[in-house]
Amino acid sequence: MKVATVEIESATGSPYSVGRYFAQDFPKGDKESHDAYEKRTWRNRLHVLEGKPKEIGRDETKETFLEGPVVIPPMAFKNCIYEAAKYLSISIPGQGKATYTKHFEAGVLILEGITLPVKASEVKPNAVHVPSDGKRGGTKRVMKYFPTIPNWKGTLTVHVLDEKITREVFEKVFNEAGKFIGIGTFRPRNNGLNGRFRATVKTWEDAE
Repeated sequence: MKVATVEIESATGSPYSVGRYFAQDFPKGDKESHDAYEKRTWRNRLHVLEGKPKEIGRDETKETFLEGPVVIPPMAFKNCIYEAAKYLSISIPGQGKATYTKHFEAGVLILEGITLPVKASEVKPNAVHVPSDGKRGGTKRVMKYFPTIPNWKGTLTVHVLDEKITREVFEKVFNEAGKFIGIGTFRPRNNGLNGRFRATVKTWEDAE
């Protein structure tokens, strides 16, 4: 098994935007309007480290959310590189039509994401007019507020369990993942531009 250290940095003009589902923890009030609910709870779309309940503002401007350092979850990157491997379908030398896709799906493990130096209370929203049912092309639209972080970076530790994955292949897949798949909402994989990044493999070592 190999352990790779990968430095991640957002591409120019490509913020990280996230849309975590949170309604089960912060239900809408019986007489609360959609817009009032969005303005009260939008920060809960963030993933936070050891979040603690917090309220800021008052009356109509009061927000209810979990406060803590913002985290980009590990599965965001795992799914990103898997999608890239699937799309690229790079052939394994000497194995006919076999590709690396299934090896990236089952043979790559990321246990920890990236903790950003920003708290939930410091993040700004991006108001977007989106289909109310979440499906592209919907005729009924509503305003939703998505937490958006302009610049972001960090370091990932990636465990490469499958010995068929070489450093060269790993670097190619990770780089293409950052350019054409991305992470978060409105990423290239979903016809957006957000969540693109540059990936630099700093180390590639045998696991201890």
